[in-house]
Amino acid sequence: MSNRKAVRAWVLYDWANSAYATTIMAAIMPIFYADVAGKGLDGATKTAYWGYTQSIALVFLVLLSPVLGAIADASHSKRAFLRFFTYMGVLSSILLVFVGEGNWLWASLLVLLGTLAFSGGNIFYDAFLTDLVPEEERDRVSSRGYAYGYIGGGLLLALNLAAIQFPEAFFLPDSLVATQLSFLSVGLWWFIFSIPFFRHVRDRETLPKSKLRPAALAATGIRSTWNTIRRLKRYPELLKFLIAFWFFSDGINTIIKMATIYGREIGIGQTDLIAALLITQFVGIPCTFFFGWVADRVGSMRTLISTLVIYLAIVILGYFMQTALHFYALAILVGTVQGGSQALSRSIFSRLVPVHRNAEFFGFFGLSGKFASIFGPFVFGLVGQLTGSSRFGIFSLAFFFIIGIIMLLTVKPEKGKQEAEAAWLEEVGGPYQSLKGNPS
Repeated sequence: MSNRKAVRAWVLYDWANSAYATTIMAAIMPIFYADVAGKGLDGATKTAYWGYTQSIALVFLVLLSPVLGAIADASHSKRAFLRFFTYMGVLSSILLVFVGEGNWLWASLLVLLGTLAFSGGNIFYDAFLTDLVPEEERDRVSSRGYAYGYIGGGLLLALNLAAIQFPEAFFLPDSLVATQLSFLSVGLWWFIFSIPFFRHVRDRETLPKSKLRPAALAATGIRSTWNTIRRLKRYPELLKFLIAFWFFSDGINTIIKMATIYGREIGIGQTDLIAALLITQFVGIPCTFFFGWVADRVGSMRTLISTLVIYLAIVILGYFMQTALHFYALAILVGTVQGGSQALSRSIFSRLVPVHRNAEFFGFFGLSGKFASIFGPFVFGLVGQLTGSSRFGIFSLAFFFIIGIIMLLTVKPEKGKQEAEAAWLEEVGGPYQSLKGNPS
């Protein structure tokens, strides 16, 4: 049995930080960047600069992820790292209030920090899944977390959209002020709804706690990371899954981060862009639960692959997009598969990870996805600049989904679980099942 209060707090954190994903990463900030912060730049350049901002943030994350995970495992401090990244994200969101016309560099810097905080924090947040939830419940709880994220992020986005469209109803002078205050709302939302997590969730010690100082822990973390890279050959199924995840998550993350500014470039209005992404959030709620239900019946891997086939269709159709109606249709399709694909990726990976090194390997999970995600926005922006149109940029994402699907077809999950259990027995000893059935 799992600790229900801690699990509820874990799920609620997705509600908290998804406000950043919806308002700043996906919906309002890209439009603000194109219309206000990037004023004076041409359309393709704005889109490219936004893509480069995402890629640079992920470069830093790639360098930090495996080291932070290893340090957190050695010091049992996943919670402390998550708190640091949470506060960093809260602060960067609030400071966006002060970005004005032409301040694209200041906007890029704050978005870089916020994206680093959001993605870095999720490494440690995801790693708590194996601590809190036994294996047989992970598909359901992981899907529940994403569904709550859709609800929380969607509710705040709806409130912000209402304020932007009808500022006088909120006693605001104009839509620009409403847009800037939406960034403040993200910081406050993230802070307030993360409080239950830090009250009820604790690190669980699977190995003796290190007594080394932070600098020594950092060195230990670097050595541990290098050793983990060398040990990956012991986990061939895990490695194949990571490579697949590298490709398809790049495609997914690029769609999330670039869709709105791409739509703005081809002439779709702000109201339609934000409304379509709001629809995505609420379509995603039942669909995330649905794919969790399907995975219980036909298998997680088959279900994940089916979501990626739909993503492949989305990027091909995106090339031909012309009107707001087309954008609405594609947004609904994205909402159908986005939460399910991400939740199933997380739960499948949790079964392949050696449990005594879960933060370290979830760091690699983040590393794998984030390293790949450097290339998607960069390729999207570069192709757009070279061709003068971002249509070819979105079409290039098909490559990432095709390779991801092909790699997933080679993964054998049961064999991967056996490899993880063998590593536990060799390095720690004792019954492996006890950790899966007795979460904190």
